[in-house]
Amino acid sequence: MDLKVSVIIPTYNRMATLPRAVGSVLKQSTASWELIIVDDGSTDGTAIWLSDLAEIEPRVRILSQEQLGVSRARNHGARQAQAPWLAFLDSDDEWLPHKLEKQLELAQSHFDWPLIHSDEIWIRNEVRVNAMMKHQKMGGDIYAQSLKLCSISPSTALLKKDLFLSFGGFREDFVVCEDYDLWLKITARHSVGFVDEPLIKKYGGHEDQLSRRYKAMDYWRILSIFDRLQSLQLSAEQQRLSQEELEYKANILLKGYRKHQNLENYEVIFNCLLKTKENFRQRKV
Repeated sequence: MDLKVSVIIPTYNRMATLPRAVGSVLKQSTASWELIIVDDGSTDGTAIWLSDLAEIEPRVRILSQEQLGVSRARNHGARQAQAPWLAFLDSDDEWLPHKLEKQLELAQSHFDWPLIHSDEIWIRNEVRVNAMMKHQKMGGDIYAQSLKLCSISPSTALLKKDLFLSFGGFREDFVVCEDYDLWLKITARHSVGFVDEPLIKKYGGHEDQLSRRYKAMDYWRILSIFDRLQSLQLSAEQQRLSQEELEYKANILLKGYRKHQNLENYEVIFNCLLKTKENFRQRKV
């Protein structure tokens, strides 16, 4: 088979939703894919279910690791991928049947887009909800949008394997916002493609979502923006936008830290803010 896409599903104790996610890959209208499922140390019977699945579906490969986190799981799967394109699917999300087909069609007509994503349907506590305007998806040069918040859902992304590896994959030292960090790196240097219709169902509201466990997520976003500024790989306009967004997020976060007497990460964010302002002053001299 001429493999075009390696699909990677990381999972940890998600037997309630994993079969739905896997089933949505098996139902894809194009067959030019392999599925790599990375079990991140599950203890809920996932390993047995995956073993049975691999016996009856030759396109499925199972990898295991000892609860090292979602970024390590995705990166592990990507390194083992045999296709030139990667697609990620969270084990609590679901693809619509033409997801890969529509993205591959766009990739064939736009060789300058190394990453293609799509719109999505949001399901919260089993009810469809409308996304707020700030979550509106788009293609092209989306670096400015990507600074505000995560502009691409991992489950919608189709990207070239060599691009993914060239940026080091997802940051394994980030407990959240690892996707924000990767999209910021990519959109700083590349325009991205976009399928302007929902191609996935994104489920939320359940207790094991990382975004529910970590409230001050701008802490990691600030670290990511700061790294982009220190990389010296941004255009003058990207530097300006990045500095403004870092200062905006940092001032709000520092105010919250002081209000709630939560000073564990105060110095880290304060130093990011201080150094960013100093560098800006030096560039103006």
